[in-house]
Order: sequence, then structure tokens, then C-alpha cells
Amino acid sequence: MSTVTLQTAGLLILSNVFMTFAWYAHLKDLEGSKWYVAALVSWGIALFEYLLQVPANRIGYTQLSLPQLKIMQEVISLTVFMPFAVLYMKAPLKLDYLWAALCILGAVYFIFRGAPEAG
Repeated sequence: MSTVTLQTAGLLILSNVFMTFAWYAHLKDLEGSKWYVAALVSWGIALFEYLLQVPANRIGYTQLSLPQLKIMQEVISLTVFMPFAVLYMKAPLKLDYLWAALCILGAVYFIFRGAPEAG
């Protein structure tokens, strides 16, 4: 795996941690607040997501195609989301998550097979 791919993945992982909290933590932590309070707090968290996601995509696009970047981001997003949902939000763990992950692995295979189409 190249340095560019590792840098991109690392930044996207951190970005997705912020994104997941911005999108979903208010459902638990700000449950009693007005929607606009939750939106403002989420936007504040999302700023850090964008400060990591934009450089991740710019770095990644030097060696990865746009579809490859998107699939990488989706895999990372779900990889971050599942522990968040189960551990933080206390959602029940289901076997269906495994089947969904296998479908995502199929998407990874088809997007990354063959030579990359860097931008």
C-alpha cells in the first residue's frame, strides 16, 4: 500500500470520526434540545471533519480515481459507524451487518481491480 493511500485512509478515518459524531451523537446527547441547537453543534463538529476530509481527498486523488476515493470513504465511514452505533449509541449488533459488510467488500473489489485511474 502506498504512502498516499495510507495518508488518505488515515485522514479519512479521523474525518469520519468527526462526521459520525456530527451526524448522530446529537440524537443521544442533545435529545432534549431544539433541532437548531443540535444543528449548530453538529456544524461546529463538522468543521473539523472538513478540515481533514478535504486534504484527504486532495492527497488521495493524486493516485486514486474518484470512484476509488468514494468507495474508500464509504468503507471507512461504515467501519467507523458500526462501533459508534454499537458502543456509543447502544444499538444492538446484528448478523445483517456482516452481510452488508460483505456487499461493501464486493464494491471494493470491483472498484480497485485493475490499474488505478488517477485524476
